[in-house]
Amino acid sequence: MKLISVNISAIQKLSFRGKSVRTGIFKQPITGRVKVGRLSVEGDRQADLENHGGVDQAVYAYPVEHYAYWRDVLTRSDLSFGQFGENFTLEGMMEDAVYVGDVFQIGSAVVQITQARTPCYKLGAKMGSAGFPKQFLASRRLGFYLRVVQAGEVAAGDAVIRLHQDDNGLSVAELIEVMYFDQQNPELLARALRVEGLSNGWRAKLAERVGTDALP
Repeated sequence: MKLISVNISAIQKLSFRGKSVRTGIFKQPITGRVKVGRLSVEGDRQADLENHGGVDQAVYAYPVEHYAYWRDVLTRSDLSFGQFGENFTLEGMMEDAVYVGDVFQIGSAVVQITQARTPCYKLGAKMGSAGFPKQFLASRRLGFYLRVVQAGEVAAGDAVIRLHQDDNGLSVAELIEVMYFDQQNPELLARALRVEGLSNGWRAKLAERVGTDALP
């Protein structure tokens, strides 16, 4: 497993359905070592802190393997790292190979998987297709968010070392399935709610389905 690219952006404005909206989705790769703190990668800005920021969504990660799929499906050769708004472009960390609650060391930083992504209209605006968020969701190639357990420095080329795997073994792919596609699956719901590292936001949504107050 490897960190292929670190991507950040300033806040920019884009036009969507006649309105000007602020966004930090236009990520660009950077070189050299950069600090990763409790809430973000140094130099990165998040415009919508309600839906994309906070401790449980400090860093957004996306598997580099998906780029080939999207280049083929979209017939586009211009997709560069950071295209999907990710801070970390990662190799060897597909959604079915990593688990919610898993802890990894990257450089001197330690991070934990908390949830998958909820694609929003800003992704569609960036991709030039209002329908792209639905296509992105249907592909199940969503990537995942990371909580920063220990602040540190990272750089493209750093190895990703798994330090801990959650005992429940709920893959990010399975979490995507129960959140969006198989919403009443009792086995997946039970396993998801047992994962200590699951984000509070997604825990509350899943707990509501089973009528359980599963918040810590």
